[in-house]
Amino acid sequence: MYDDDELADIREARREWERETRDPVREQYGERKGRFATVSNLEIDDLYTPDDVVDLDYESDLGFPGEEPFTRGVYPTMYRGRTWTMRQFAGFGTAEETNERFHYLVEHGQTGLSTAFDMPTLMGKDSDDPLSDGEVGREGVAVDTLRDVEILFDGIDIGEVTTSFTINPSAPVVYAMYVALADRRGVPRDELDGTFQNDMLKEFIAQKEWVVPPEPSLSLVTDTIEFAVRETPKIQPVSISGYHIREAGSTAIQELAFTLADGFAYVEDALDRGLEIDEFAPQLSFFFNSHNSIFEEIAKFRAGRRVYARIMDEWYDAADPASKRLKFHTQTAGAALTAQQPLNNVVRVTLQALAGVLGGTQSLHTNSFDEALALPSEEAVRVALRTQQIIAEESGAADSIDPLGGSFMIESLTDEVEAETMAYLEEVRDMGEGSMREGVLQGIERGYFQREIQEASYEYQERVETGEETVVGVNEYAVEEDTRPDILTVDEEAQERQLARLDRVRAERDDDAVADALADVERAIANDENVMPVLVDAVKVYATMGEIMDVFADAYGTYQETASVV
Repeated sequence: MYDDDELADIREARREWERETRDPVREQYGERKGRFATVSNLEIDDLYTPDDVVDLDYESDLGFPGEEPFTRGVYPTMYRGRTWTMRQFAGFGTAEETNERFHYLVEHGQTGLSTAFDMPTLMGKDSDDPLSDGEVGREGVAVDTLRDVEILFDGIDIGEVTTSFTINPSAPVVYAMYVALADRRGVPRDELDGTFQNDMLKEFIAQKEWVVPPEPSLSLVTDTIEFAVRETPKIQPVSISGYHIREAGSTAIQELAFTLADGFAYVEDALDRGLEIDEFAPQLSFFFNSHNSIFEEIAKFRAGRRVYARIMDEWYDAADPASKRLKFHTQTAGAALTAQQPLNNVVRVTLQALAGVLGGTQSLHTNSFDEALALPSEEAVRVALRTQQIIAEESGAADSIDPLGGSFMIESLTDEVEAETMAYLEEVRDMGEGSMREGVLQGIERGYFQREIQEASYEYQERVETGEETVVGVNEYAVEEDTRPDILTVDEEAQERQLARLDRVRAERDDDAVADALADVERAIANDENVMPVLVDAVKVYATMGEIMDVFADAYGTYQETASVV
């Protein structure tokens, strides 16, 4: 973008500025206490100039919004066309309680639903399983059968609303329930719109929720991709998730690299299944964290789009531009929330959300200020939603497409993140001897991803404990008084109400039909068939979550993680 003579002049001018202007002031007054680095420990220079982006080629590295390599955004108009989807997470207690929260959020301007499930549901256990005792409805809503899903979406037009489901090992069953609900209501399957997280590879890497081993888990995800292509083309059957990798303690670069590696593993598995790249790739989506270092996060999102577009083109021969668009949901960093002085979290979340917007996210969840203490209260949820609305309507951040594009600092960081991300991707690919699918599976089995994350997490915590990394209200600016707000408590009787409904469903259903449906699931697994059609049939006769997931566990066995030592 600058010729050699211009760059030479800029370098000389910078040296003169340092010598004549900066250094005398620095010698007299020094620099402020602290470190000049991102949360991920990328060093930040005091000044960026064209010399830091000397290799930048506008056309091939930036381009224009909606055109490859999509660095400046995946759509031509971005937020000037419409703002991102404001998708606040909701789910607690029984289906009735969560349904009330859904209606509350819609009434306050939310534009997409996002469903949290309790731990028994996430792990494929029924609410009356002994392991579920005390956990029913605690972390999210309890779902045992199609009856719960019918109540959960009572009064909500599922043909119009977009819904996200944060669920993984048991995602195929919940997906089947949502399709069955549409069938019951007469909503055409091709009108259903939303996203299932359903990213099992990141479970083995970071979040640690699984029922069956990695390889059959991968196959089940591919079943949902294949089914979605044919039956629910608006549904994004997997949201490849870096969020949990970051929450486990990774750096921003590890989050991006490991998430993309998982995504390419799903791509390769679907291609092995016989699907065409442009047939399924447009339905893939991603899910990222947005942490405190604003410029690092913006660079991460921009670099991610560029890397994804180029690899989908060069490695997988994608031709349709839609197959090369890295579309993603963003959630602000839960790990950055503090129980101490929780109102400080409003500021943290605002900055993290702004980074997501300036980075070009397609949808956004802003955490509530009290989530380090409990599930969010209605007041905290409203503040979190209003944070997005203020950014969208009052800040001006949504008025220009990629407003920081061309910034010497942003472009330099974007290049740095891209280079380090590619180094990780090549390392994983080498583990699989040229296959990203095999590389990810090998990385999981060898504990490679886990060790990388553990080391990064340890280094960050060490900086916090030594005071090198400041956490306001925790290791600096602490106060003695109790600053905790009123928090949401889940009704102790919610478990009893859920167990009573499950008992009623079992008493009223046709047990022979359930037995036949579960036998069909067994046969589909044994014959290596796509299980989604038989899962839809099974949930329609009110087979329970636990009954269906037990079939998978019996067929595939369970999994024990290999210990990883830093």
